[in-house]
Amino acid sequence: MSAHVIADAAEALAVARQFGAELAKGDAERDAERRLPHAEVAALARSGLLGLTVPRAFGGAGLGARDLGDVFVELATGDSSVGQVPQNHYFFVDVVHHVGTPEQQEFFYGEVLAGRHFANALSERGSRTAWEYDIRFERQPDGRYLVDGVKHYGTGTPFAPWIPIYATDRSEDPAGRLVAAWVEASHPGVTVEDDWIGMGQRTTGSGTVRFREVLVDADRVMPAGTMFEQAETFGAFGNFLHAAIDVGIARAALRDGAELVRTVARPWPEFGAPSAAQDPLVIQEFGDLVLRTRAAHALLREAGSAIDAARADLTEESAGEASLAVAAARAAADTAAVSVSSDVFALVGTRAAAKPLNLDRHWRNARTHTLHDPRRSKLQHLGRHALLDVFPPANGWV
Repeated sequence: MSAHVIADAAEALAVARQFGAELAKGDAERDAERRLPHAEVAALARSGLLGLTVPRAFGGAGLGARDLGDVFVELATGDSSVGQVPQNHYFFVDVVHHVGTPEQQEFFYGEVLAGRHFANALSERGSRTAWEYDIRFERQPDGRYLVDGVKHYGTGTPFAPWIPIYATDRSEDPAGRLVAAWVEASHPGVTVEDDWIGMGQRTTGSGTVRFREVLVDADRVMPAGTMFEQAETFGAFGNFLHAAIDVGIARAALRDGAELVRTVARPWPEFGAPSAAQDPLVIQEFGDLVLRTRAAHALLREAGSAIDAARADLTEESAGEASLAVAAARAAADTAAVSVSSDVFALVGTRAAAKPLNLDRHWRNARTHTLHDPRRSKLQHLGRHALLDVFPPANGWV
C-alpha cells in the first residue's frame, strides 16, 4: 500500500473536511445494514490522514493535538464509526513516540506513512478491572515472545495490518511490567472475529481477536509502563481523541436534524408559523442544541492547546493542567453528544422516529461511545483539583 503524505495542518483539515463529507453520504446506510467500512478505511489510509503526527524528522507533518482534534471532529461528523478507528491507531502511534527506540520509531513511522496502520487489542474479559491484562505473554529462549489468549473490543482489527496489544511481561519481574506488542494481523495464529453487537458504533469492527501461539520478535515490543513513571500527556491525548469523536456525533445530529426540520417537520398549528424552521420555539430550542455543541467543541480545542503546551514544557503541573482540560472537554462532549442526538427528535416531531431516516443512529452512537469510560470520573478529577488542589494521576487513563 502507498499513501499520500500530508504536509501541514491546513492540508490535513482540508482533506478531512472533504473526506468527512464523503463519509456522510453513506453513513446511514452502512449503519442500517451494519456493513463494515473496508473500502472507506482503506481510502482513509491512502489519504494520509493516519500519518499526521509522525514527526517531521521522520517525514511526517508533525501535527499537534489541537489540529488533530479538528481532523477527528470532521471525520466523526461524517461517520463516527469510521472516525473511531483512527483513535486506536493514534493511541499506539503515541506509544511509539514515547517509548519506542530510534530503530522502532524509524520502522513504525515508515509503516504509518505507507498507510499500514494500527488497530488495537487491549481489553480482556474476566479481570477485576479494565486495567489488568492476563493474556499469556512469555519470553522464549530465542528472545521472542509467545502471545496466546483472547482480547475483546478490538476496534479496527478487521481493517489494519498491525494489531498492537497490551500485555503483562513477567519475564524479569514477577510483579510484571506493562508492555505494548505489535502483532501482524496476517500471522496464521491470529483470528479476527466480527462479533461486535453493540447498538451503536456498529461498524467499528470492535470484535474479538484470538491469538494462538503467536510469536512476536523482541523489536516489536515496547515498555509501555515506563510512560507513567513521570509526568505524561499520554492518557490525556487518548481521552482527547474520544472527546473529539463525541463532538463529531453531536455535530452530525445537528446537521441531520436541521435538514429534517427544514424539509420534513411541520409547524405546530396553534402558533401560526409558516414552517417548522420559522417557528420561534423551534429556533430557540435548536439554538440551545447548537450552544451545547459549540461549547463542547471550544473546550475540545482548549484541551488540545493544553496538551500541546504540556508537550512543549512537560512538568507535573503542565501535564496535570492538560488532563484537567481534557476531563472538562470529555465531560462536555459526552453531554452534548447524548443530549443533542436525543433532543433533536422533539424539534422534528413524530416523523423523526421513522426507521428509514435512521436519525436514531446518532443517539445510539453517542450512548455507546460515551460508555467507554464514565463521565462521573472526569467530574471527580475536576472537583478534586478545585477543592483539594490535587491533579489527576499519571496512569494513562486521564
